[in-house]
Amino acid sequence: MAKIHSRMKRKYGLSTHLRHYYSFHPSIKKHRPKTFKTEESANLWASDHGLKPEQYELKKVKHNKRFQIMVKDGKNKNTINKKNNK
Repeated sequence: MAKIHSRMKRKYGLSTHLRHYYSFHPSIKKHRPKTFKTEESANLWASDHGLKPEQYELKKVKHNKRFQIMVKDGKNKNTINKKNNK
């Protein structure tokens, strides 16, 4: 990857000792669990993606203001195991 030069860092008001790769490549996202504002929107998303109600649970996250889908015994990043029941 090409280095961002000092004149561009001054133009954008960035610190000079960091590379700022992610800010100049918006197509690259850090992977985070998907969250929803309401239970209805979470259930709608799950049904659109082929999940049955017995295959997932909703978990309250972000200070109980949002919901996250936890897939039961799936191969998804957000899964619930019988050992790890949080």
